[in-house]
Amino acid sequence: MTPRAREILHEIVEAYIETGEPVASRSISRRQNDALSAASIRNIMADLAEEGYLSQPHTSAGRVPTAPAFRSYIQSLTLRKMAGEEIDRLRHQFENLDSVEARVERTSRVLTEMTRSVGIAAAIPQASPALDQIELVALPDKRVLMVVVTRDSQIRNRVLTLDENIDPDELSNIRNYINRNFSGWTLEAVRRELSARLEHASAAYDEILKNITQLYDKGLLDIGAAPEVHMEGASYLVGLDLHLTREKMRELFRALEEKKRVLELVDRFLDHPTGEIAVQIGLGEMHPSMRELSLVGLPVVLPNGISAVIAVLGPMRMNYTRAMSAVQHVGKAFLGA
Repeated sequence: MTPRAREILHEIVEAYIETGEPVASRSISRRQNDALSAASIRNIMADLAEEGYLSQPHTSAGRVPTAPAFRSYIQSLTLRKMAGEEIDRLRHQFENLDSVEARVERTSRVLTEMTRSVGIAAAIPQASPALDQIELVALPDKRVLMVVVTRDSQIRNRVLTLDENIDPDELSNIRNYINRNFSGWTLEAVRRELSARLEHASAAYDEILKNITQLYDKGLLDIGAAPEVHMEGASYLVGLDLHLTREKMRELFRALEEKKRVLELVDRFLDHPTGEIAVQIGLGEMHPSMRELSLVGLPVVLPNGISAVIAVLGPMRMNYTRAMSAVQHVGKAFLGA
């Protein structure tokens, strides 16, 4: 592509982002203060259409940029720097948020406020985090509340239903035994070591081991590391002209309500270099109703080792400069940088 053709293409993309209407050669000529005639621009647009950068929805209509056109345009953008007071206000919104869950929820809300698009934040825990400590609390009806705190600052709990009651004092002994012997071990390694010890020990001889056996069989320390996902601002999609029927729009909202689907959206950014913004143009392969949506995402790694993705979902004709700048700055605030 020649520099002039690239300039014309990016003017077309900007005009389309502003209006949402097919762009005519005459309007581009006016945007450039008639530096080129409409006829010259029309010839360039014809070449760009042949190369797959523009489409023509109707015979008499102007041209519409395609996904490759948006990708070319995005590569030319420079991210907007925020003023010092804006950065301070942003950081202030993340103060005193100690848990990953709270930071994820705040991130999606702030992104929505800044971009008027769908804000998404997801934290994906390590497959087997290291144990910090465990707490065991006796409940009625032979049940035990297991609270597991891991070194990545995650707190997970689960209720175990036992075959026999275990005395609260015995639960304290088991808690102390595990915390003293296994703090700092991965959960997977703890369960593997406990299994080996129980296999070679006489449970009838040691009351602690007998009770640990019962707890182990019921899922002691067997806690899945579920991702924390939060999405805000889906209502902003309602007013957009996404060329969807009413049924297709309902399908889109049903898709976005699925946590699995949202995770699939952000998963694609995990392979990108940490701290580098990436843009996905057109999401039709994810779901037919998403073909005119784009996703701006930033993969980061928290100090505790948790992988996270911060993203903005919006129309293909979104304001990419604003969205990319928001994602970058909110990402820094999310990390506490």
